[in-house]
Amino acid sequence: MELIDEKFMRAAIEEAKKAREYDEVPIGAVIVLEGNIIAAAHNLRETEQNSIAHAEILAIEEACKKLGTWRLEKAELYVTLEPCPMCSGAIILSRIKKVVYGASDPKAGCAGTLMNLLQDERFNHQSEVVDGVLKEECGMLLSQFFRELREKKKMEKQNNQ
Repeated sequence: MELIDEKFMRAAIEEAKKAREYDEVPIGAVIVLEGNIIAAAHNLRETEQNSIAHAEILAIEEACKKLGTWRLEKAELYVTLEPCPMCSGAIILSRIKKVVYGASDPKAGCAGTLMNLLQDERFNHQSEVVDGVLKEECGMLLSQFFRELREKKKMEKQNNQ
């Protein structure tokens, strides 16, 4: 099972790299059904100036359209960063069976870090959660992006003085 999780996480990483090309926070997601990727997306928050244009939300939307249903009960979601509260809510509401993520999110992670909404029995649905798949690679994408962003802002500040 680990090799399969890594295979699909690599596809999510490729989506994250697409986000990076648009100066978006490099987060990518894919949705898998019966061993096939049925939806893929990356962050577009800055591009669309839309606070909910997270990779998971966009992938869920694409999968629902493709399948013609809001119920993704047999689907698995692979995402490079631990889902936030909003994305965790969308995962629960779409009834995704399994969530696999790479890097933990100490600021907004709701699949085990700050809380675990995906396995909270008070909700009518819980998802299996697998964490830390290719976490170093996923984490490096993010830390490199933010390091470059800080350097860019520092240079802009120096140029404006």
